[in-house]
Amino acid sequence: MSEPNVVSEPGREPRAAAVLEAARPAVRAVGLRRTYGRGDAAVHALAGVDVEFARGEFTAIMGPSGSGKSTLMHCLAGLDTATAGQVFLGDTELTALRDRDLTRLRRERVGFVFQSFNLLPVLDAAENVLLPLRLAGRTPDRAWYEDVVRRLGLTRRLHHRPHELSGGQQQRVAVARALLPRPDVVFADEPTGNLDSRAGAEVLSLLRDSVREIGQTVVMVTHDPVAASYADRVVLLADGRLAGGLTRPTPDDVLDALRTLGA
Repeated sequence: MSEPNVVSEPGREPRAAAVLEAARPAVRAVGLRRTYGRGDAAVHALAGVDVEFARGEFTAIMGPSGSGKSTLMHCLAGLDTATAGQVFLGDTELTALRDRDLTRLRRERVGFVFQSFNLLPVLDAAENVLLPLRLAGRTPDRAWYEDVVRRLGLTRRLHHRPHELSGGQQQRVAVARALLPRPDVVFADEPTGNLDSRAGAEVLSLLRDSVREIGQTVVMVTHDPVAASYADRVVLLADGRLAGGLTRPTPDDVLDALRTLGA
């Protein structure tokens, strides 16, 4: 008996392939190690971490000070070099790329939101949002740009420079800049650290909405249990190793887990 033909609509892959693609993690680490220094002075920031981050999910990385959470995120994002192990963004192994190829990958497939906003003071909000695409030589999708700006409430602030914006508004610009290229993953490093509680809640809600409404993948490092409660999942680290996790976390759940790690 002959095999049945699989017919897909023009512009669409077969459903089975689409399901398989959605099931693949957005980013993952295999046996990831990061050591600083040598000999007796060596510090093992990551000591063999295996972890996956699902597509279309908001994940928080947490742990005590010195647990390796920021190092993990920096290695996953290609901002730091692993001592051993592998990091994959989709099917691309970051740990096998040359510096030039890694720089291009970060520009084209990864978004960043930092605690310090990292906006250029000589550019207005619109120019800061568009900067990564212009550096990559890409033309922005106008409809998508307008949608992102509208969602983030920046329509009336596009021609303001950073010093003319509040901290919360500056972080909104940073979030818009991260989302505009439609990256595989947005990495957020303590994104509410320089914000008051109200502005921080607004930024976290925007990150959560980007996951729920447009299917963005977000990986966030935070020390704040309230911030972590906006995530779908919490990954816990201690002494450079995985130490558990939580799903649908509440602030109290996170506090209890951190107390247990501290003990």
